[in-house]
Amino acid sequence: MSTLQLTKENFDEVVSEIDFVLVDFWADWCPPCRMFDPIFEAASERHPDLVFGKVDTMAQPELAQTFKVQSIPTLAIIRNQVTIFAQPGALPESALEDLIVQARKVDMDEVRTRSAK
Repeated sequence: MSTLQLTKENFDEVVSEIDFVLVDFWADWCPPCRMFDPIFEAASERHPDLVFGKVDTMAQPELAQTFKVQSIPTLAIIRNQVTIFAQPGALPESALEDLIVQARKVDMDEVRTRSAK
């Protein structure tokens, strides 16, 4: 599956309708972002059951600000409308794969219980 371009117009709809979304906050001028792009795209092909979205931080500064993005690339994982991971830095392929495996294992009922406290 190819990645979706996420904007302030479609972001809420995507994350409310999709249970598992990986979001790459990037900018065209950023060399590490360009290095991470093919890794992110390849992962989207290997995981067609997940949604991979990209936020151009130059075109969508409001979304970057909402996620408190201070460095790019930043990767976020949103499951059931809850951000369970957000971290700056370009990941190598193996680390991204491991992160996806770990994110699939997260017990979202437990996350909601903890966040309700």
